[in-house]
Amino acid sequence: MRGMMETGPDAGRTGEVIMKHATDYLEAANAVVPRITPEQGIEIHQAGGAVFVDVRDSGDIAKTGTITGALRIPRGFIEFAADDAHPLHNDALSKDKDIVLVCAAGGMAALTGKTLNEMGYTKIHNVGGIGDWINAGGETES
Repeated sequence: MRGMMETGPDAGRTGEVIMKHATDYLEAANAVVPRITPEQGIEIHQAGGAVFVDVRDSGDIAKTGTITGALRIPRGFIEFAADDAHPLHNDALSKDKDIVLVCAAGGMAALTGKTLNEMGYTKIHNVGGIGDWINAGGETES
């Protein structure tokens, strides 16, 4: 069975089950997390002050590198790192800072951004994929 089952408003009466698909989640994430171009991301990076987060796993980061100075927080761990009441909170993540997310192509960054938005973060941007960052001349590190 694909997707997550969710009951609709009339599901109790009709027995209808509404299935969500990956595109539904991405659409919802993209609606709340602004996508910026790699060039805009590079300007933000050069200005300083923003927190860049690579949400890929360490194996993918090892293959391509990441944005210079970016935090390396896998998408599956973001809830713990972003929760200031949790013992695994990453102090670099602050609700008053601009946060720029990167992944392989932009999808995981968008989904992560939606999660952060739901946790009270409001200054979130999705710069898309690391390949686009590199092609635009953005600074990287291993």
